[in-house]
Amino acid sequence: MAEEPRARRILAEGLGTLLLLATVVGSGIMAERLAGGNDAVALLGNTLATVAMLVVLITMLGPVSGAHFNPAVSAVFVAEGQLPRARLAPYVASQVVGGVLGVLLAHLMFDVAVFQWGVKMRTGPAQWLAEGVATFGLVLTILGTLATRPGFVAAAVGLYIAAAYWFTASTSFANPAVTIARALTDSFAGIRPVDAIGFIVAQGIGAAVAVPIARRLWDRR
Repeated sequence: MAEEPRARRILAEGLGTLLLLATVVGSGIMAERLAGGNDAVALLGNTLATVAMLVVLITMLGPVSGAHFNPAVSAVFVAEGQLPRARLAPYVASQVVGGVLGVLLAHLMFDVAVFQWGVKMRTGPAQWLAEGVATFGLVLTILGTLATRPGFVAAAVGLYIAAAYWFTASTSFANPAVTIARALTDSFAGIRPVDAIGFIVAQGIGAAVAVPIARRLWDRR
């Protein structure tokens, strides 16, 4: 019986990340098809679908696993003592596998090649800075809202991601599992695999910088 809560948590993280990536990639494909070449309209459609799904997933699965869906967030919760260190590897593995399966599911739903490599170039100092800022803001949003209005976390994260899709040059991946999964799609949401490494490093730095600032702001000891 002791293993059942652990299994549920891992399932929640995998399923949540799967649905998140299916939404990100699927809505990107749909938006690109319907936008008639207008990237702003396509990004708006992608944003709205992603934010809506995030709010639903965090509300639904937060009580089960914490609804991280993000290795950077899970690592932060380990650093904050809110997640046992032994859970980090299973969480991350579940998030990455779930993300990849979500991309494949989106490809199947839209009748495109299931296995692809991303070809969209997303690299350079400006993109890396944007990913660092995006992840910094996401972690600060989560920790700050948990400290001040815990019941508002789902909405706060959704609102932050909606803004970050538009104010960051990278359109705010802010998530290593998402970055890995999006390297496997040649679609509106894709990224070249070689560029994913820089994004993941920048995300780790952004998350690490956010932790001591959150502690200072909200006395999270």
